[in-house]
Amino acid sequence: MTDHTPRLDHVVLWVRDPLAAADFYEKAVGMQAVRLAEFAAGEAPFPSVRVNGETILDLMPLSYAERMTMLPGSADSAGHPVNHVCLSLPRGDFDALLSRLQERSVPVSDLAHGSFGAQGQATRSFYFRDPDGNVFEARHYD
Repeated sequence: MTDHTPRLDHVVLWVRDPLAAADFYEKAVGMQAVRLAEFAAGEAPFPSVRVNGETILDLMPLSYAERMTMLPGSADSAGHPVNHVCLSLPRGDFDALLSRLQERSVPVSDLAHGSFGAQGQATRSFYFRDPDGNVFEARHYD
């Protein structure tokens, strides 16, 4: 039986320094790097970090923006504002992420309670920025 449920495969983030971005996502956010060695060796155009078994964040060098020719105007997407990307985590991982960010002096918003998302009302949530200014929300429902 095939599962035909739509899923989010990846999100591409424009970053100034993919190695520095991967380091942030690994150490501060707790994600695993994908193709980092290949990127460093010039064998892959960008590295990624794994959100879960089905979803990754691609860390695309901002210098590649002019190469985006798949649709007319694609190069103009570089720096196009996305409000934020939300990560849903179990309570323990949520607390661990908050601690790692605070240990690294990454500014975080105040905790919010009861904000609406894909699974209903979140127990707690907060926002933070990566080194390139991309905004993330972290939340848990349990």
